[in-house]
Amino acid sequence: MTLQQEIVGNAMQMAVVSLRPGQTVYCEAGKFLFKTTNVTMETRLSGPSGSGGQQQGGSGGGMGGLLRQAMGTAMQVGQRMLAGESLAFQYFTAQGGEGTVGFAGVLPGEMRALELDGGRAWFAEKDAFVAAESTVDFGIAFAGGRTGMSGGEGFVLEKFTGHGTVIIAGAGNFIDLNPADFGGRIEVDTGCVVAFEEGVEYGVQRVGGLNRQGIMNAVFGGEGLSLATLEGNGRVILQSLTIEGLANALKKAQGGDKQGPTGGLFSTHTG
Repeated sequence: MTLQQEIVGNAMQMAVVSLRPGQTVYCEAGKFLFKTTNVTMETRLSGPSGSGGQQQGGSGGGMGGLLRQAMGTAMQVGQRMLAGESLAFQYFTAQGGEGTVGFAGVLPGEMRALELDGGRAWFAEKDAFVAAESTVDFGIAFAGGRTGMSGGEGFVLEKFTGHGTVIIAGAGNFIDLNPADFGGRIEVDTGCVVAFEEGVEYGVQRVGGLNRQGIMNAVFGGEGLSLATLEGNGRVILQSLTIEGLANALKKAQGGDKQGPTGGLFSTHTG
């Protein structure tokens, strides 16, 4: 049964989730907005088990089971730390009746509820995750050394598997595409990719060749040296605003534009 939720708002959306008695939803630390008093809140380092989120205290196996559980939690935390993600999750459970919880992203933009049926996984950009049912597993995926180092935002991806609803957020407005409708491949600014289904292959390519036009694209085009590529047959969600673009606009408004007149290769933005 899917999570009962409503996404409200325009420029800065939020998700209002209605929980059935005993139902649990979890979010990344910092994404919680409000809750009704009958909804309990618990902060854990461990991620959901995919079977209702009941990970603690009942793994069995005595001391060996506790040790395996501790090692598993340490590996999860280590992955999230390496990826620059929040170290903890907050879990919300309705007690004694239905409850309500509100969540939001951290940037002005849209939110989207994705339904997982146990088949295809979903991958999302770092920090896109907002909240999910406890039956949805959260993991970290790496796009591969050369691809990731070239692609910047694309190196670390969030991975969602299991059954149920996961809510993601991005900047600006969303557009849904399928590479199969465009000859099987699309090329995108690396900061515009929000999420894509398993079966869509993500990669990074150099903008143009090492010739005059390729150098012009890199230096003056605003894209740097790389574009993300998405190939295959599956849903892709893109956002109209990049975090780097927003950061540069704010710096410019404050009189501290670090991007320079070219906007491309010579950008000094490091955030």
